[in-house]
Amino acid sequence: MSGIDIDLKGKRALVTGGSRGIGRAIAVRLAEAGCDVAINYLRNRGQAEETAAGVEAAGGKALLHKCNVASGEDLGAMFEAIHESFGGLDILVSNAASGVIKPAMELTPRHWQWTMDINAAALLPLAQRGVPLMSDGGHIIAVSSLGARRAIPNYAAVGASKAALESLVRHLAIELAPKGVLVNAVSAGVVDTDALKHFPNRDQLLGESARRTPRGRLTEPADVADAVLFLVSPLANMMVGQTIIVDGGYSIMG
Repeated sequence: MSGIDIDLKGKRALVTGGSRGIGRAIAVRLAEAGCDVAINYLRNRGQAEETAAGVEAAGGKALLHKCNVASGEDLGAMFEAIHESFGGLDILVSNAASGVIKPAMELTPRHWQWTMDINAAALLPLAQRGVPLMSDGGHIIAVSSLGARRAIPNYAAVGASKAALESLVRHLAIELAPKGVLVNAVSAGVVDTDALKHFPNRDQLLGESARRTPRGRLTEPADVADAVLFLVSPLANMMVGQTIIVDGGYSIMG
């Protein structure tokens, strides 16, 4: 699927954590549909430049901005740059994620706060700064994970942060829908990205997940990007405060 059947020409998007994996797939898919895309990254500019090249190859204008989404000062500078370059914003995808993969009893307050700040708390200031740039309404999409609803070994901090993220999506949705800003989330199944390298049982997790998925394969970044494209299209004009699970049926297997 290329996205050419959904026309978003002239729309302006921001994808946080857009340098790789799911974020990169979303940025390129939006560009294929006609968007100009601001790509937020924190550490690896080289990977961010690869995403920008993909956006431009798809016909979109790319804007790179290094920013820690948990920093108010960084966010202010990023949204100023977006306003300067794009003149406004139509789509905000909160995808940047981090976290500590440890058993709950080994987590420190610092582990907990870092994970919450990046995965859940950042959505609020992103919305507060992004919505004023959405003069004609728009879309906010948060990227969550199955850990928000299921207990996964070593995933206590990240899972709790994703549950908080999905709750915030619902609360923002009812507040912003009257303003024409639609807020939803996409919850990804097990995706083989760099984040999984931090799991001590990575190979076992991937193999077991593929075996238990009715669709017969793992979720891929492009699958998540397609769901995001749907949610920001006119096809989803009555989708408000929802979390769409993209996992090939894995989560319904019990």
